[in-house]
Amino acid sequence: MQKPVVKNNHSRVIDIINWAENHFLLNGFNNARKEIEWLLEEILDCKKLDLYLRYDEELSVENLKILHSWINRRIKKEPLQYITESCEFFGRKFFVNDNVFIPRPETETLIDIALSVIESDSNQNVLDICTGSGCIAITLAKELNNPNISAIDISNKALDIAMLNAKNHDVYINFEQKNILIDTYKNKLDMIVCNPPYIPMNEMDSLMDDVKLYEPRIALTDGSDGLSFYKRINDLAPLLVVPGGYILLEVGLNQHPQFVKDILDDKLYSQIEIVSDLNGDPRILKALVN
Repeated sequence: MQKPVVKNNHSRVIDIINWAENHFLLNGFNNARKEIEWLLEEILDCKKLDLYLRYDEELSVENLKILHSWINRRIKKEPLQYITESCEFFGRKFFVNDNVFIPRPETETLIDIALSVIESDSNQNVLDICTGSGCIAITLAKELNNPNISAIDISNKALDIAMLNAKNHDVYINFEQKNILIDTYKNKLDMIVCNPPYIPMNEMDSLMDDVKLYEPRIALTDGSDGLSFYKRINDLAPLLVVPGGYILLEVGLNQHPQFVKDILDDKLYSQIEIVSDLNGDPRILKALVN
């Protein structure tokens, strides 16, 4: 049973850290100090080191009220990113809420691969499928000098978030509402990137509470075996992507990378490989369209 926030008279940064660390520990959080550091960094708009340089600083009454509210939400396992409405991806901050999947660090590997095969000054056409917060499309737009990037998602609420992030980062992305599993797409492309819902339905109950209770189910699973989007992209990409173009698809762990690799028709694709992320986990399927 979660233990309620106990009101206290401490308002100094260091006192808050010490008290909140103990509070999170009592509620079963393993990285208790990191939890409160994250929340304080957001409230004070600073880095972790600054928290300890400003250890004697007192929070305002308003900030203390916000912090206690955030701690109560976190104790219920709500993700930190939704609480603070902020997530860092590829060195940039993105607005997120529970209408979008939270960007993960491992997805940055997809960006690295895309940048390695796209000429930075070329006007290449890139489509981001299942864009969610827009972090992939927007990051590519920021990193490339002359991009022509489109992004689609089934959720209008997600697209609202993506458009807000594009505005915040001062880039233009052609956003469209589409269900790629049934809708068509006509523009010719040089690359497709996609981080689809790939968790098999029978694995949903095994997810951490932070994920299964709060992140949008439609962004987590295809409601089937987790392979629906890969099968659809296998069929669509040769019709949309010019010969010599690429598809880059994030995949799950365990047997998932091999399942996805086996889906691709080797008559339509070449140089099919699974690239590992910085943790050494197989993460991104990369294939050249023949």
